[in-house]
Amino acid sequence: MRTALTIAGSDSGGGAGIQADLKTMTMNGVYGMSAITALTAQNTMGVRSILEVTPDFLRDQLDAVFEDIVPDAVKIGMVSSGELIGVIAERLTVYHAKNVVVDPVMVATSGARLLREDAITSLTQKLLPMATVITPNIPEAEILTDHKIRDRGDMERAAKAIAETTGCAVLLKGGHSVSDASDYLYENGKGQWFEGRRIANPNTHGTGCTLSSAIASNLAKGFTLTEAAWRAKEYISGALSAQLDLGAGSGPMKHGFNLTGKFAEETKNV
Repeated sequence: MRTALTIAGSDSGGGAGIQADLKTMTMNGVYGMSAITALTAQNTMGVRSILEVTPDFLRDQLDAVFEDIVPDAVKIGMVSSGELIGVIAERLTVYHAKNVVVDPVMVATSGARLLREDAITSLTQKLLPMATVITPNIPEAEILTDHKIRDRGDMERAAKAIAETTGCAVLLKGGHSVSDASDYLYENGKGQWFEGRRIANPNTHGTGCTLSSAIASNLAKGFTLTEAAWRAKEYISGALSAQLDLGAGSGPMKHGFNLTGKFAEETKNV
């Protein structure tokens, strides 16, 4: 069985972070493992507190995984400090990690930056050049390029600029009023659009985590980046279309929408 590792924060509400990643990996046919960068106390209405792990403990988690079950792909999500980013980059180099997908979680839904300037520098200089693909949204791409993105042309130019700076492929996600639900992939000097449809569902918590984990899962299974991106978009569309509605705020998707079998039955059949 192919394997994938998520390096990210924990979401106590279960909709994002490693919880969303592991659900997504299971549903996309790989064995999921995790290295936690931070604990969060949060629900569908917001984050109450964050407890970051120490660099030594993060290093121990990474060593424990790579020394026993080597992942076929690695997804990296929320990493809040430059020191932790440095640990991840150093250990992934030591273990020659492959199929690295970086979701640069830099901006909160409210628009507030989640990374300090030193962490952003570490991210761009140490981690992004190691990636197979990075999956920024529009606000994050604006930080990485220091340019506003107002239309599809701006998205294309931003993805190309980031790819040329980092040396990796870029899947720039729409959905922030620029291109509705369409994403733009720039890889090896060529770009292509992944046209999507807006799904009327306000419960979108964890969509970025889910997309990047689905891409990592499919890369682990041997699909090309283009194939992995298409499969990931199809999966996330299904999870949104299932219209799960939990919590008082922006709730999670139904990651297990396509799960069948007697062990997945939601209620007892009487």
